[in-house]
Amino acid sequence: MGGPQREQQSGDIVVIQPHKAFTCENCGGPDDLLTMENHQALCLTCADLAHLVWLPSGDAALTRRARKLSTLSAVVVRFSRTRRRYERQGVLVEAEALDRAEEQCLHDADLRARRRERDQVRRAAQDVDFQRQLADEIQRLFPRCPPERAEAIATHAGTRGSGRVGRSAAGQALEANAVTAAVVASIRHTDTQYDELLMKGVARLDARERVRANIDVMLEQWRG
Repeated sequence: MGGPQREQQSGDIVVIQPHKAFTCENCGGPDDLLTMENHQALCLTCADLAHLVWLPSGDAALTRRARKLSTLSAVVVRFSRTRRRYERQGVLVEAEALDRAEEQCLHDADLRARRRERDQVRRAAQDVDFQRQLADEIQRLFPRCPPERAEAIATHAGTRGSGRVGRSAAGQALEANAVTAAVVASIRHTDTQYDELLMKGVARLDARERVRANIDVMLEQWRG
């Protein structure tokens, strides 16, 4: 921001946080903050701002509300020697306004927390419904797949945010190729030596080719 005068557009009272010790030109007393009035550097007491409380920068919502609720407020700035300009450090507001602003922000935080909880419950319910549908479709395509295995495959492939085939557009549409892909992936990792081959340094495509016959056999068994 610009120099430490009252800003013409916003009408903000500007208070300076000086780098060096400051003595009020009116009362001669020391203070950590000063404001300019008629080319005089005044302490907050002489400037009738001493009743305000300090709110540092960092919480934009709290600052916005506190200033809105405060009849009188001031912007606190400090000169940056590296950037060669005055920069905001926080605001001074009435204590009651700050208390009310904090209550409002806490209320909003509670509302957001409750909304997140409701969304989580809803998403969890959606996941359960989808996983049940996926398990049913696995059983339809592979009637001899053990029910508990179908449920395990559906739970694994249909977990929200997993990026697995069950969460793809085709998987959520319960398309046969996507459902089969989920079953194949389960067999590959659970019932073959695929993972061991990868750990031994076998290239992924080569490892897949080596276990393909075993997967095909199990798929035929589950199809019945």
